[in-house]
Amino acid sequence: MKIKDNLARIRAEIPANVSLVAVSKSKTALEILEAYHAGHRVFGENKTRELQSKQQVLSKDIKWHFIGHLQTNKVKYIASFIHMVESIDSLKILEELNDAGLRNGRVINCLLQFHIATEQTKYGLNLEDADNILGSAEYAAMKNISLKGVMGMATFTHDEDRIRKEFRALTGYFTEIKHRYFADDEEFREISMGMSSDYKIAIEEGSTIIRIGSAIFGDRTSLG
Repeated sequence: MKIKDNLARIRAEIPANVSLVAVSKSKTALEILEAYHAGHRVFGENKTRELQSKQQVLSKDIKWHFIGHLQTNKVKYIASFIHMVESIDSLKILEELNDAGLRNGRVINCLLQFHIATEQTKYGLNLEDADNILGSAEYAAMKNISLKGVMGMATFTHDEDRIRKEFRALTGYFTEIKHRYFADDEEFREISMGMSSDYKIAIEEGSTIIRIGSAIFGDRTSLG
């Protein structure tokens, strides 16, 4: 199936309140353009220099999400245009993004990434880590970042019960943090979870943002 057909099928399957991030990492600008011409405007990348190069040649109305582990020395490549950084896993990276936002005269949207999977290779916070960040004087002083919710990645497994349990844990973290720190903030409302293999389960468990790559673009990794 063509990219536009895959997009149409997924859009028909998801509720109106769920946003779709088309994960375009390793895909060419031409492949992204096919999705763009099909009406899609939100794309996700996990490498800063690759994202920067694509942003320079593609339409400026695209909303780019950064979904990979972000190093502080790489923030400069995306700070002037990034719509959302979904992978906040430390106070240090928040501080760097806040400083970069100030230098660029903009507020950068962010999600707190939680570790919910069994794989230790995945990044992310636990609830205590999040409390330490959100309760800190450093965070309280930040004016150029805006936390919108949470993100997490489930274990790569065929065990649907485990996947569901992990998504449910992320929704629980969101609810707890919302109650403690963002009860009066209507903008703190996003739960980003669910990829090509598990997005239907994620939506059932409360996801508001799904990140879909292969189900849109196919499994082939593009060269160039």
